[in-house]
Amino acid sequence: MTEQATSTSPNTEEGEDVIGRASATEREPNTADKFSFWIRPGERLNPFDIVAAEHLEKSKTYGLVTNIRHVTDAAGHLSNFISNDFGELVDEPNTPRQGANVADISVLSNNAEIYMPVQSEARVRFADESGIHNALGIDTMQEKEAREGRKVRIPAGVIRMSNGQEAVAYLDVDYVLGPEAGHANISGISGLATKTSYITFLIQSILQTIATEKIAVILLNVKYDDLLHIHEARPLEVGEKELWDRMGLRPEPWPADRVHYLLPWGKQTQTTGRPNAFGETIPPHKTYAYDIKTTAPKLDLLLSHVPDPWDTLGALIGEVSQGLQGNESKWRTIRSWQDLLTMPPLSENGIPQKFGNIAASSVGRFLRLLRRSVQTRQTGLFVPQLSTRMTTIETEIGQIQGGHTYVVDIARLTDVEQTLVFGDVLRTVYALYSGETALETDDELPGKVIVFVDELNKYAPSRGESADSPIVEQVLDIAERGRSFGIILFSAQQFLSAVHPRVTGNAATKILGRTDSAEVNEGNYRFLDKDIKMHLTRLDKGELILSHPIYRQPVKIRFPRPPFQQGRIKK
Repeated sequence: MTEQATSTSPNTEEGEDVIGRASATEREPNTADKFSFWIRPGERLNPFDIVAAEHLEKSKTYGLVTNIRHVTDAAGHLSNFISNDFGELVDEPNTPRQGANVADISVLSNNAEIYMPVQSEARVRFADESGIHNALGIDTMQEKEAREGRKVRIPAGVIRMSNGQEAVAYLDVDYVLGPEAGHANISGISGLATKTSYITFLIQSILQTIATEKIAVILLNVKYDDLLHIHEARPLEVGEKELWDRMGLRPEPWPADRVHYLLPWGKQTQTTGRPNAFGETIPPHKTYAYDIKTTAPKLDLLLSHVPDPWDTLGALIGEVSQGLQGNESKWRTIRSWQDLLTMPPLSENGIPQKFGNIAASSVGRFLRLLRRSVQTRQTGLFVPQLSTRMTTIETEIGQIQGGHTYVVDIARLTDVEQTLVFGDVLRTVYALYSGETALETDDELPGKVIVFVDELNKYAPSRGESADSPIVEQVLDIAERGRSFGIILFSAQQFLSAVHPRVTGNAATKILGRTDSAEVNEGNYRFLDKDIKMHLTRLDKGELILSHPIYRQPVKIRFPRPPFQQGRIKK
């Protein structure tokens, strides 16, 4: 007998679980990377299902369904038209056509490492859970756990196939938190809070799976009060708990004693006591603000949105920052934002002054930009002096603890203020983990810190003049070198193409929600099969495409809603 005959001969009893047989033709041969199979009549199959085909030496080749076609014996559409009495018959054709549904499969793996093409007539079945894990390489994570005696697998969602078979999708912690790779990015137009919901679910999965005490989390709340109630439980709906249980996770909110809310000072906070935040109820919190003294080292972040092709503005910012931080004699009278805007050495009697080699006109431009940011268009975040009722981002993050979560609210701030706060968070964390500054407490610095921000395209755009600015440089530092220090960036945006490619390129784990057809044709989606790209346009809410370095192809997953209150009142 030939080798082909051996491969197609039965190695198990014939059963109802066979859904078709592999099919290779002269024009469409099977290859080591792809194969096709006809689908048994009555069977239902969908893209992203994972199937197992019998192969050589009683092995199994696993593959991902990328497309499904219906083929007939008609030579062309004209033949079908003619067989219906030239279009007159709409009930039954004169010449019934023979047809079949054919699935296109992208090869994922073979359980015996045999990557010869799948032979024609090989029987095909839905993969079971162990087969799905073998197909995606998840079984190697289990082997690593047994070999190294540590937890490696992070539950990231549930794969649900057309026949009802389910399998937990796991991520390898070494490719999420380092050292192999790091960072995660999610994009899509999937709907209200979908991206935030998934990232918070993934963070909770990490905290429940890996040693919690070694990981700190910083969440930037950018929309309404979505993340201002993560310590409050939400009643679970029917079936939600089962999904959490399926992944071995607990549907619990963040512990109230381990969540620290940092909310911004507002124009009315002094009299009302209420911070500048959305929502009817405000959680226990500390209120942060910026005065001239604490902001001096961060002035470049405050004006990072301003084009500066000749670095004139950058040179002046450097002089001001150095002078204020060093308490140089000419700067000692500057004690508030108003002083900086109206007093020497930059201004006298309301007239901008030449400063060193910097012309008075350039000084005037700097003062106009600064006045607009900290006076005329501010939300109350910039204050003359810090009072005992205020704190700073640097102070609070400088006391970061493992097992604790810090929620920094920026939802009601202007774009300029949001950029400053986000940059302040990144710069403070980077200084701590790179050794530039020391932790302000006697506690040990957490082994890892996860920073999550939505609308990343605001801070690291892919194009435009702002694509080269201090805030972009800070984000790139985190994306390219952060994981070696223990800083992991989780980010989100609607369009992957709108974010700096060096940021998304360094995100080892990519999650994609529903995306429009114009977006999926951008170069940022080159890592996806062309058929998978089009499936992105019709994902349902709660469905995501997950790409991970261990996986040989992206897979479709479902995930549970967060177990905490989310976005209570939009005021």
